[in-house]
Amino acid sequence: MNKRDVAAVLIVLLVVLAASSAASAQPPPGISAQSAVLLDWNTSRILYERNASLPLHMASTTKIMTAILALEKGDMEESVVTSSRAAATGGSSIWLESGEVKTLEELLYGLMLRSGNDAAVAIAEHISGSVESFAAEMTLRARELRALDTSFRNPHGLHHPDHYTTAHDLAVIAAHAMGIKKFSDIIATQRAVISWPGHPWDRHLFNQNRLLQSYRGAEGIKTGWTTPAGRCFVGSAQRGGRRLIVVFLNAPQMWEDTSLLLDYGYDDYTYRRLVGEGQYLKSVPVVDGVGGKVKAVAAANFNYPLGEDETKKVTYRFLIDERLYAPLRAGERIGELEIYFDRQAVGVVDLMAGDDVRKISFWERLKRKLGRAR
Repeated sequence: MNKRDVAAVLIVLLVVLAASSAASAQPPPGISAQSAVLLDWNTSRILYERNASLPLHMASTTKIMTAILALEKGDMEESVVTSSRAAATGGSSIWLESGEVKTLEELLYGLMLRSGNDAAVAIAEHISGSVESFAAEMTLRARELRALDTSFRNPHGLHHPDHYTTAHDLAVIAAHAMGIKKFSDIIATQRAVISWPGHPWDRHLFNQNRLLQSYRGAEGIKTGWTTPAGRCFVGSAQRGGRRLIVVFLNAPQMWEDTSLLLDYGYDDYTYRRLVGEGQYLKSVPVVDGVGGKVKAVAAANFNYPLGEDETKKVTYRFLIDERLYAPLRAGERIGELEIYFDRQAVGVVDLMAGDDVRKISFWERLKRKLGRAR
């Protein structure tokens, strides 16, 4: 029974966790970026932000969304014919020639490793028919992902006055992209080789993301630069199952900022187990049940990144399905536990019956009534 389908009985209990020792959460590091976000990918918690909602130009970090649409709407083995417009696109390039045929997969490697603007246009025209239609689809997809303050006017990030995003939106877009396995595989690739018809050698594409060599656990994602945008970067790292995503817009000390903020995320925030699978949480009344109650236990673990002394900001709310009736089987769903951090909902764990509850027999019910009548 789902609480959204029936009138629920809400049993509210606010519990404050006792503080436990952990890595000391020092003040966030000083960084050069005009705008920045540090996101814990596993939980979507923003661990640090600076001017996160400020609209700014994004340069080639644009290509994260270009890759998303290519992966979601295209087939990696599809053949893409390079148009004269694509071949003539300025800026960084993989030197596509008009009429040259490439697979969509080859173009994606050229897009993300070499930041090929020509590859971006070829992809856009292949997926949507034109750069303009593709840019409109990029903006629509951003809206669908709840990146609401982003406007795309091209697939590569060359300057356009109405082409912008925010650090928050770019973190949302990057987080979605890192959930696509092919995307994460491509951006972590150090070197790729794609064909170059008519030349005695192939194209050798080297990943321009220095983070891959300089930071332990680095996964990639995308660099960017134009004069109006400044130095921009979206990066990802993973250690011990924890993935962190950093976003910088207009960051003069981009690489130094990246190491500082990732270190801050890993050193000053620790995953705490707020709820454990099988953990007894409370007893819940059961109508016509032997014993009259059932143990409510958590169906899964729930971990959350917390700094020192932040456990006191954690609260819980129990949502028990409409009156429980016997019989109940152990493992049967009986409700939900909502978990809040600083009054914001951060997770939900199903509540299960911890044991069997038998329905009382006629004679047991009669005995109860006689006992109450005395």
